[in-house]
Order: sequence, then structure tokens, then C-alpha cells
Amino acid sequence: MKIFGFAGWSGSGKTTLIEQLIPRFVARGLRVSLIKHAHHKFDVDQPGKDSYRHREAGCTEVLVSSGNRWVLMHELRGSAEPSLEEQVARLSPCDLVLVEGYKTHPIPKLEIWRKDNAKPFLHPDDPHIIAVAADAPCETDLPVFGLNDHDRIAEMILGKNGFQ
Repeated sequence: MKIFGFAGWSGSGKTTLIEQLIPRFVARGLRVSLIKHAHHKFDVDQPGKDSYRHREAGCTEVLVSSGNRWVLMHELRGSAEPSLEEQVARLSPCDLVLVEGYKTHPIPKLEIWRKDNAKPFLHPDDPHIIAVAADAPCETDLPVFGLNDHDRIAEMILGKNGFQ
């Protein structure tokens, strides 16, 4: 499995860009998975549902399955957060794993930058950032793509991962 990441400050447009890239990769016949790192408490379950009630009662894992999908929810219950490598190992085999977040992890990644966020670039301090997608001209030695240049960004990612 090839791994490629997306790094940027909150509100930079990482999720929106990834959402535009996934269909381009799938159209090339690739099986694509995604790992998103959340820095905040989140829940994919709903209060009152059976699975929520079982987790709240103390289950470490609850697997919900149907004819359309299945999901495994795992409560850490004070254990350390698994590493990115441990999370990748949990995925079913695929061609390309996209990683949103983990902005300091040593994987090749694209920095997403918006001028209006008024945040500094990440790439001067991260040698694993190989290019920048920006909504405005920017000064850098790295390749720069327009934030909406989805086709060229997809081609760059495919090329860097040996899919061309």
C-alpha cells in the first residue's frame, strides 16, 4: 500500500481537496482508503442507539454490520492512541492510503495553504512536504499547484507513488 498525506492548518481546505481527488484515483482503477486524524473528541455513533449504549456500558469494541457496510468502533479507555503505522495495518489491502492530518509524520505529503488563514507555511520545517497547493501565489522552492487544480495535483500524487 502506498501512503500519501495532506497537511495544513484547520480551515485550509484539506478535506475539500481530498474529496475532489478520490474520484480521480478511483477512475484510474485504484482502491483508495483514508485515515483522518482528529485532534478533538469525536463520535461516529448516536446517543440512544444500541451500539452507543453498549460502548457506554463499557465495551472496548463494538462492530456494527449490515448488507451495505460495517464499522468497528474501538474505545481506547485510557490506552495510548495507536500510531499511524498501527492504523494503516488495520486497513484492508488497497492501492493508496490517503492520510489527512498527522502533519508532522514522516510520510510524503502535500501542504494545503490559504492566504486568508494568515498561518505560516509548514514545509520549511517538514522535509516530507513535497509540494504546496495554495489559493494565492507563494514563494517557495517546492512545486506549487493551484488549490483547485485537481487534475494536476492528482497526477503529481500518482506519479510520486509510482502509479503512472
